[in-house]
Amino acid sequence: MHWYVDVLKKYAVFSGRARRQEYWMFVLFSVIISIVLSIIDNVAGTSPILGAIYSLVVLLPSLGVAVRRLHDTDRSGWWLLIGLVPLVGGIILLVFLASDGKPHENSHGPNPKLVPAH
Repeated sequence: MHWYVDVLKKYAVFSGRARRQEYWMFVLFSVIISIVLSIIDNVAGTSPILGAIYSLVVLLPSLGVAVRRLHDTDRSGWWLLIGLVPLVGGIILLVFLASDGKPHENSHGPNPKLVPAH
């Protein structure tokens, strides 16, 4: 759960690097929370209000962690826009986000695996 909270603490931070674990744990918790909110919306009859509010709340943290994840693979955050290309864009972006980060320091900062957690 601390991976999710750490991303929320870096609400609009687009600099630096994010490990794969940080990104994918945030995605996992976001999906779980979205499913729970969807169920609550359906039971309460307020469909899709809670889900829409949650999506807006985590929009900037989601973009920030995705940009930092791309930085870890030594790519610019602008590569997120490739996801707008139909069919292949999302697949390419998924491969970029799932690939291992560069083990050395790059222009976006030191390797997050070697930096002590705070």
